[in-house]
Amino acid sequence: MKPGDGATSEARRAAIKALLGRRSVPAQCLTAPGPDAAQIATALDVALRAPDHGRMQPWRFRIIRGAARAKFSEALVAAARVREPSLAAAQLEKLRARPLQVPLVIAASARLRDNPKVPHIEQLLSTGAAVMNLLNAFHVQGYGAIWLTGPSVYDPAIAAALGLGGDEQLLGFVYVGTVGAVVPTAPERPAQAGFVSEIQPD
Repeated sequence: MKPGDGATSEARRAAIKALLGRRSVPAQCLTAPGPDAAQIATALDVALRAPDHGRMQPWRFRIIRGAARAKFSEALVAAARVREPSLAAAQLEKLRARPLQVPLVIAASARLRDNPKVPHIEQLLSTGAAVMNLLNAFHVQGYGAIWLTGPSVYDPAIAAALGLGGDEQLLGFVYVGTVGAVVPTAPERPAQAGFVSEIQPD
C-alpha cells in the first residue's frame, strides 16, 4: 500500500491543507484568548520534534504570559533607552505595548555547545526548525502567531533579563493569540520555479 492510500489519506490531505494555510499574523492583529496550558504543551512537544544532529537538544523556550508580560515589556523599553537614547517616545510606547497586546509570548533561544561533529550553525538551524514546528503547531490548533526579531533580540540586556546563560543565543520572540477580525491580506507565495531545481544525471 502506498503512503497516500488507506483510511488515513484524508487526514494527511487535511494536514497538508492546514500547513499550506499557515501565515505570519501581525502581532497587533492577535488578541485574547490565547492557548491554554495543554495547547501550549502540545505546541512545545511538536517543537521538540525538530531535527537534532548529535542529540545536542539546543532548543530553549521561555514562556511569557499573564503579569510576566509587563515585566518583559518594561525590560524591552529600558534596554531600548540605553541602546538608542534618541528613540522617540512613540516608538518606546509601541515597544512597551506590543507584549501586552497578545496573551502569549515565547522567547526562543539556542543553547550552543562545542562539538567537533556538530558545529554551532547546525544547532542554530535545529532551533530554527523547532520554532517553525512551534508556529505550525499553534496554527493547526487554531491560533495565529508570528516570529519577531529586531534589535532587542541581539541586546545583552534582554538576554540577561530573560535569564539566558552565557552559552545561549536569543533567536526571537513568538507572539501567539487569537486572530482578530481585521488582518492584512496574506502575501502571495512565490512559485517554486524560482527556488527549486533538480540535479540532472551526467
